[in-house]
Amino acid sequence: MHSDQGSVYTSYSYQEAIKRKSITMSMSRKGTPADNACIESFHASLKSETIYLDGLKNESTSIIIQTVVDYISYYNKNRIQQKLDYRFPIEYRQAAV
Repeated sequence: MHSDQGSVYTSYSYQEAIKRKSITMSMSRKGTPADNACIESFHASLKSETIYLDGLKNESTSIIIQTVVDYISYYNKNRIQQKLDYRFPIEYRQAAV
């Protein structure tokens, strides 16, 4: 899992939870959001196309989780990406394999 060096990701409890699940953690350099540009872009799209657009700021955790799960599926299977030669991410990945 890759993240920035925010306090949530560097906290002891988060690090322990990651270890328990045998997840390898990597972090971008401090103060360099360009290191994580792809995910920063994804998060911006997720927020602008769901949370803010649909007014979900005050919804329950379960609604937010389902919204994120649905958006990830949409993003990978139905959202054309200019940077991927106007293909869907899943289509681009399959062509690369």
